[in-house]
Amino acid sequence: MGIHKCGLLVLFALSYSVVQVRDLSLGKIQINLGLPQISSKFEFTNIRCNSLDKQYSDFEHCLIKSINRSYKYVTIRVKLFKTPLTKVKGRILKRFDGYNGYRPFMVNMTVDACRFLENMNSNPIANYLYGFVKLYTNMNHSCPYDHDLLVDKLPIQFVNYQVTKVLPFPEGDYVYETHWFAYDIKRAVVKVYGTIS
Repeated sequence: MGIHKCGLLVLFALSYSVVQVRDLSLGKIQINLGLPQISSKFEFTNIRCNSLDKQYSDFEHCLIKSINRSYKYVTIRVKLFKTPLTKVKGRILKRFDGYNGYRPFMVNMTVDACRFLENMNSNPIANYLYGFVKLYTNMNHSCPYDHDLLVDKLPIQFVNYQVTKVLPFPEGDYVYETHWFAYDIKRAVVKVYGTIS
């Protein structure tokens, strides 16, 4: 081993020991060694809302709004024409765009929304998914619903945090597809498309 390589090794060892001493004595110190960091980013790409029974309900708003390059949000407003709504189920299909098109990924379940909202801890997966909209919706109480249903200005930053920090998802294109049933009849389908890169 040459003197140059040996000197670099000693310098690295000394700097490592100094870092260790600093960490012990001063608490959290972040040292940037120029190593690349891996980070993911979620982006909304499309949203589709389809009412299957327009005499029962219809979508007044179903949109992605881009305020600037970094701030986008989703708003969905469903007008209910027959209230009160006392029996609601949601079928959740989360799909990943693989080599052969979209295919199921992680979730394919049906949740009784009225029962779930009475006890959110009864279904951890549904509770995680509900956490995406919980702060931005008026569906924050158990049945009956005698008002329009709303997800208002769900920001991309919040969704990005959920899918990259809370429970990291692999990179790719996703569609979060929900089928909504009232009184065991399918009334609506909502598809939110996004990409993690």
